[in-house]
Amino acid sequence: MSCAAAELIALLEEVAPPAWAEEWDNVGLQAGSPHKAVDAALVCLDLAPETLQEARERKAGLVITHHPPIFRPLRSLAEADPTAALVGMAIEHRLCLYAAHTNLDLSPVGVSAALAEKLGIRLHRPLVPRPQGRRYKLVTFVPPHHVTEVSDALFEAGAGVIGEYTGCSFRLEGTGTFNPAPSAHPAYGDPGHPNEIREVRLELVVEGKSLEAVLEALLSSHPYEEPAYDLYPLKAVSSAAGMGRIGELGAAVSLWELAQRCSHELGNPGVRLAGDPGRAVSRVAVCGGSGGDLVSAAALAGADVLVTGDVGYHAAREALALGIAVIDAGHYHSERPVVSHLASLLSRMAGERGLQAEVLAAESDTCPWSDGGVD
Repeated sequence: MSCAAAELIALLEEVAPPAWAEEWDNVGLQAGSPHKAVDAALVCLDLAPETLQEARERKAGLVITHHPPIFRPLRSLAEADPTAALVGMAIEHRLCLYAAHTNLDLSPVGVSAALAEKLGIRLHRPLVPRPQGRRYKLVTFVPPHHVTEVSDALFEAGAGVIGEYTGCSFRLEGTGTFNPAPSAHPAYGDPGHPNEIREVRLELVVEGKSLEAVLEALLSSHPYEEPAYDLYPLKAVSSAAGMGRIGELGAAVSLWELAQRCSHELGNPGVRLAGDPGRAVSRVAVCGGSGGDLVSAAALAGADVLVTGDVGYHAAREALALGIAVIDAGHYHSERPVVSHLASLLSRMAGERGLQAEVLAAESDTCPWSDGGVD
């Protein structure tokens, strides 16, 4: 049983599109060939000697990491560089490496969603929604016999996409009038005289990234010498994707009880909290990884508490000043739930698409911090 690595990567990019990644990030295929046949993929947080060994033992030809193995430019491929050594080892064993980082952070089924579900947070939504890109409404006017030709060209160029639907348009028939100059060469009508013609008003939505290609397709496919069209910018709206999540617990608990839940569910005995331990909390904001900079957003959204990792001293002070509590559950521990969550999701998607490959959750990921105290 096997499939191309690219087929599993395509599933991952459905739930965490690379376009969602921050500009400074480095996501995508980092080593290997997307055409490689793989029997399994291994999902992990970090690329380490242990995860590479696990991938080999479990015959996973594709390793999907959350933290990019190659984040900063490599100055050398010498084995003395730990990152170069790891990537070199992966290449030596013909493994594909793929990173989904901030795009997986923003995904509605990504890092923070996995954390929210692990803690029993219901009806969660983005804490800081990701604005959709600039979109436009394109309106043009086409003779009935040319509507199919023009609309097909616009669809092929990227127009008419609404969510999971393609080929979307609105059409309304009416009458167009024009008076060509004597030197004009109209496709219909006579130069030098007023003309009327039956036309179809064709409307389509266009993403900003596709606008140039769509306008080129319109001008090249339209039968008129001077096709008329209108372009209306649409107001940007927030999507289901975004940084962090916020939702409700099934029943209010004390801050101390929620901290204990975090410790138990996430396996971190070193959970810290800022706030009154006896305070009742029910609306909870979460951000897997490092989310101390979301304190003000959580307060503005009406959260009682923010659960995240890597919370600094000043962020904790800010939270208390804003009237919300903070639970620092650790960077590693607050991200770890996404490993099994993503592996399960991709495994289900692969089965639905008939792909003959397993998606496995890594068991070798470890936290760099010791869980033990220092006497």
